[in-house]
Amino acid sequence: MINFVLVGSGAALGACVRYHLGELGKRYLKVDFPVVTLFLNLTGSFILAYLFGHHLATPLYLFLGTGILGGYTTFSTFNSELVLLWQRRRYQTMLWYCTSSYICGLLAAVAGLWLAAIK
Repeated sequence: MINFVLVGSGAALGACVRYHLGELGKRYLKVDFPVVTLFLNLTGSFILAYLFGHHLATPLYLFLGTGILGGYTTFSTFNSELVLLWQRRRYQTMLWYCTSSYICGLLAAVAGLWLAAIK
């Protein structure tokens, strides 16, 4: 039961941060590219790998990793933005967004693990 509470409360906090950053991005970034979602997913990949590399106790990892970062990152928004770019026939931007999200996400995770390994 406690694991459920840890993950749920963390996810609520992460989703609130994601929403707030998304709103700030809409207000201040006038670009026709899903830069906020890319930022959220890349920083989330980095932080999650960093936490994983520190071998946190299970309850702390459930709250921070599965909960907060699960709510902070957003695979569903990423996919809906890809579909929207496809519908707008912005194929080059769609491919760039998809490729950069996956490749840079993996690189961010590797960087997080590497940073966590430095003692």
